[in-house]
Amino acid sequence: MKFELKTENENYSNSFSNFFKISSIIALLIISLDITLKLGKISRHYQIEYNCRLLSVEKSKSNFKKLSRFTTLKNKQKIWEFCRDFVDYN
Repeated sequence: MKFELKTENENYSNSFSNFFKISSIIALLIISLDITLKLGKISRHYQIEYNCRLLSVEKSKSNFKKLSRFTTLKNKQKIWEFCRDFVDYN
């Protein structure tokens, strides 16, 4: 007959390892969410820059519509001023 006793040290090490695993997973999720948000901002910035440069070359209605979506500006004059400032700023 075999008799085993579990000590409290094993329980503490198991709970510590579980806490460490959960903490690691949460940290990785937060880091990946932060990276995703920053990449979204960078992508939006380059889309605006690209469309403003495109607008300076070709003043088409589709370019104004694209910029209107990115910047939430509806007036063509405001979009034009925004692009002038944006391209000069960069």
